[in-house]
Amino acid sequence: MSKAAAEDWPYPLWIGHRGAGKDAPENTLAAFRRGWAAGFRMFECDVKLSADGVPYLLHDATLERTTSGHGPVEHLPWAELALLDAGGWHSADYAGERLLRFDELATWCLEQGALLNIEIKPVPGHEAPTGAAVAQAVQALWAQAPVPPLLSSFQPHALQAAQQAVPGLPRALLLDRFWSGWEAVAQQLQCVALVCHHPLIDEALMRIARPHGWRVLSYTVNDVAEARRLRHLGVEGLITDHMRLPHLV
Repeated sequence: MSKAAAEDWPYPLWIGHRGAGKDAPENTLAAFRRGWAAGFRMFECDVKLSADGVPYLLHDATLERTTSGHGPVEHLPWAELALLDAGGWHSADYAGERLLRFDELATWCLEQGALLNIEIKPVPGHEAPTGAAVAQAVQALWAQAPVPPLLSSFQPHALQAAQQAVPGLPRALLLDRFWSGWEAVAQQLQCVALVCHHPLIDEALMRIARPHGWRVLSYTVNDVAEARRLRHLGVEGLITDHMRLPHLV
């Protein structure tokens, strides 16, 4: 992203967490459709690679919580992952909903005009291949789009691989705590934003971010008073599970 593009921040304030928060099975196409119907125009999602290199959406490194499968995901090819039920765990209404391939989500987003914050979510030990593959997929899939997805990760190695693969894509460092050297890493990665756990965000952080041109986004904000506090501080992205929160703040 050019300096001018970073100054003209193209992303909306409200971002649906994993599609539609708790209202639909996370990271499925049903969730993004539900979030869109609720009025959201940007969504956060988690992308990892199957064993045979297919980018797809899943948060966990294991299958039990959000699919009909069991065990770790890292050795499974897409053909096996595609057979799993990723909706029945949520409710009977979503039974049979499948895991979502990243290119399928891209097609839907581009048709709708929806924007994305992609968390690069590698299984342990696969940070660099996942970061590079996600960046290359974004470059190909969003080649004609006016606004590319924002790439974020807790894993600097994943962001570094994305930076090396496609330098022009916007990147954000995800932070659940302030670890030693995080500022230098965000600079080296040429990040345009920080995506922080909301209790970390205060005026001191905003003072650190401003000189670097870092926009500050927050996860996962489900409380009216907290959303108001963050907006007052100048936070420019609120990732939420609460589909009605934008109407209450």
